Amino acid sequence: MKAAELSQKSATELKDELVENLKEQFKLRMQKAAGQLSRPSEVKRVRRQIARIKTVLAQKQAAGE
Repeated sequence: MKAAELSQKSATELKDELVENLKEQFKLRMQKAAGQLSRPSEVKRVRRQIARIKTVLAQKQAAGE
């Protein structure tokens, strides 16, 4: 999901999405540690998505939304 799409969501929706992505990141880290990770690029994708969500949340807080 792109940052423009994320900026249209409310703060609570963003927080829910952040929790989902953090859970997915944990699951991927466990798969990597166990040597069962089939697509290593997924770790990078999820990490960047988390960063996008946190950035949009910070912008919304700075704007006072």
